[in-house]
Amino acid sequence: MLLTWLDRYRDLGLLIARVGVGVGFFYFHGYGKLTSGPEGWARTGDTMANFGITFGHMWWGLAAGLAEGVGGLLFAAGVFYRPACLALAGVMLVATVEQFGRPVPAPEHAVKNFFLFIGMLLVGPGRYSLDRLWARSRND
Repeated sequence: MLLTWLDRYRDLGLLIARVGVGVGFFYFHGYGKLTSGPEGWARTGDTMANFGITFGHMWWGLAAGLAEGVGGLLFAAGVFYRPACLALAGVMLVATVEQFGRPVPAPEHAVKNFFLFIGMLLVGPGRYSLDRLWARSRND
């Protein structure tokens, strides 16, 4: 096998991926949604109409902002990691469906992120995560 010596850096690779994607989600997606206020939350939440949900759009938008903002930071830190992955995958699924409703759909970013979060949900956060650190300190 080629480059098998890199296997020893698997947990470091997970840390780099988690921090890059998680902080990116917070900064580029979640922060703007969280600070957009009720009007912005309602605009974001309007995408739930694609699923036949015609109420509470402001709350759905806030939930999306929290998933991308707080969830992104939790993902980066590796704390409450799997629930954060589920929340982020859910938002990406809604974003994918929303893209197909546009005149010129561009779902590729949301689709890739959906599969990334599902894969990371299965893999786990790795050795360098707050969940692992806290679990180790409780067992000492």
